[in-house]
Amino acid sequence: MRVLVIGSGAREHALCVALQSDPAVIALACAPGNAGTAVIASPFPVDAADPMAVAGLATQWQADLVVIGPEVPLVAGVADAVREAGIACFGPSAQAAQIEGSKAFAKHVMAAAGVPTARSWAVGGPAELETALDEAGSPYVVKDDGLAAGKGVLVTPDRAAALAHGHAVLDAGHSVLIEEFLDGPEVSLFALTDGTTVVPLLPAQDAKRRDDGDGGPNTGGMGAYAPLPWAPAGLVDEVLATVLQPTVDEMARRGEAFSGLLYAGLALTSAGVRVVEFNARFGDPETQVVLPLLETPLAGLLHAAATGTLAEQPPLRWRDGAAVTVVVAASGYPERPRTGDPITGADGEGVLHAGTVTGADGQVRSAGGRVLAVTAVGPDLAAARQTAYERVAGVRLAGAHWRTDIGLAALEGRITL
Repeated sequence: MRVLVIGSGAREHALCVALQSDPAVIALACAPGNAGTAVIASPFPVDAADPMAVAGLATQWQADLVVIGPEVPLVAGVADAVREAGIACFGPSAQAAQIEGSKAFAKHVMAAAGVPTARSWAVGGPAELETALDEAGSPYVVKDDGLAAGKGVLVTPDRAAALAHGHAVLDAGHSVLIEEFLDGPEVSLFALTDGTTVVPLLPAQDAKRRDDGDGGPNTGGMGAYAPLPWAPAGLVDEVLATVLQPTVDEMARRGEAFSGLLYAGLALTSAGVRVVEFNARFGDPETQVVLPLLETPLAGLLHAAATGTLAEQPPLRWRDGAAVTVVVAASGYPERPRTGDPITGADGEGVLHAGTVTGADGQVRSAGGRVLAVTAVGPDLAAARQTAYERVAGVRLAGAHWRTDIGLAALEGRITL
């Protein structure tokens, strides 16, 4: 199978590593890719959000399967164009990807499917903002209704800050969604689906705030670990029955069948499981810890999801142990990340590239806010965590920042339900 991965982050690097180890994959490409993916997959310059350009590349390269990593190409309709070119594609249509592209749309789907989620108020203008904040109450949850790369949400007890964030989103031409605050720990659960059959993967937890102790600004994710030693027994089965399958069934009922990766961001609240948000693709950085634990070859699973044959696949096989990934971010991330700095140690074991390029001189340099995702697998969470941080110590990037507490609360038994 010839597999073309679309994207340039650590998620795509993790996908390429998993696909490279699949004996069914005879050729692997990643477009546009980064300095890390270029070592194991053929790189091609392409505008990942241009449907015709991606479909043209897939045709020219004679891909058997295209795997779309980021959300922006999905919302732009890249999967539609690839399928129209007669090539199997892992990723939802533009219409179905609205489950991530519009939080208000996702709320409508959940309401129709009976999926438990937070109460919400859609805000289209400044006059409605204050009323919605008053009705929701503190702590305030203010979301950009559109795509915001994981950084469009503000959770704060400060009403003035909530109001300012809402106005900033409106001033940018986007709608705002105000939600009730959900207590309890958050969980990320991925599921493969072909539009009918739903196959959940391992639950994981990411760290969304930049600094230790969940301080600092919201980011696209500063690290993750899997599995979750504190998760209640039966959690995956419960989410499959009450969230994932009903959502996929409702999308099909609407004529907007969702195939690809459905990502449920969940809060395990005092009142039960609630959906925080849906994403339409593999999450980053959770992919970096879920895929290394998957023993079942990945290419066949993704192709089955893309071709409507997921029900024919045998049960998934998982490796024992745990995985931890730690994101190494550039100086100034997330507000003003510095780029262009040289990196050493980026070719070490378990180092996945997120925002990197190779210069004309062959030097790997930073090219984004999240630069690397340093990953390790171990017999348990403590061992995986120790190895991940030993590998982080081998990386050199001027002004780099990373959290030192990824997975620590779980290891110390400080996460309570």
